[in-house]
Amino acid sequence: MLNRIFFALLFVGLCSSGSSLNCKWMEGKFKELNKEMLDLLRTMANNSTNTTEEGENTVAFPHKLYSHASNASATDKLAFVVQTLEETAALFEEDHSAASWEDSTVDKFLTVVNRQADELSSCIGSHKKKNTKLHMHFKRLSGHILKKMGHSADAWELIRTKIEFHLMSAHLLASSLRTAN
Repeated sequence: MLNRIFFALLFVGLCSSGSSLNCKWMEGKFKELNKEMLDLLRTMANNSTNTTEEGENTVAFPHKLYSHASNASATDKLAFVVQTLEETAALFEEDHSAASWEDSTVDKFLTVVNRQADELSSCIGSHKKKNTKLHMHFKRLSGHILKKMGHSADAWELIRTKIEFHLMSAHLLASSLRTAN
């Protein structure tokens, strides 16, 4: 199921219309830092000793939001990606002491996420249109998973897997801008 969704997002991203958005960051460090973000996130999984099933603490992935964003203007696409990165950073700044992750790995992950968000944000200037539904999705991740599960290691593993999918989807959205230029 996730593979089908991933390939659908990839197809939509590659078929997106061209844009006049010019951002040197997209041509340079973007891909490298995105790989580093995902590698760090996956390292956290390798250090995790807990596995869990989603059960009643599930928050569905917002496929419709990404689908809608893929049809938006280049600036709105990038604003959506920036917001995803900012929301991710805010989520990972919550109490993760119960997770088995190395603090240095989380710190590196946050540094890379924040740098990517800052650099991409500079590409869109003052255009910072926030997507309320995306913000509410991340609030649900925090409330329905982390808080209800007491910020446990199991809760953080659920969050980590959901964020991995968010970052892959956001990368596809942003990459559609790179291939269109």
